[in-house]
Amino acid sequence: MELLQAAQDKKQHSYIKDFILGLGFVVLPLSENVGHRASIYIEEYSLNSGLRAGDAIIAATAVENNMMLVTGNAKHFKPIKDLKTIIFRP
Repeated sequence: MELLQAAQDKKQHSYIKDFILGLGFVVLPLSENVGHRASIYIEEYSLNSGLRAGDAIIAATAVENNMMLVTGNAKHFKPIKDLKTIIFRP
């Protein structure tokens, strides 16, 4: 969802979808636990760090699935203590 929203046209949408499928990425479901954790993150971090809903859902998905989050934008995720991140620099 985050990648698709950055696309500027349908051709880029198609390219992003092919990229995700081609590398064997698994799209994880938005479960009740993920939604609950994301809402807690918004309550805890949105006022002081500007955490937005999309990033809260991404962080909650990683934590709920015991996964590391690879990101090029660590600033958005830095305040979330239980989230493990790896900084991606292309």
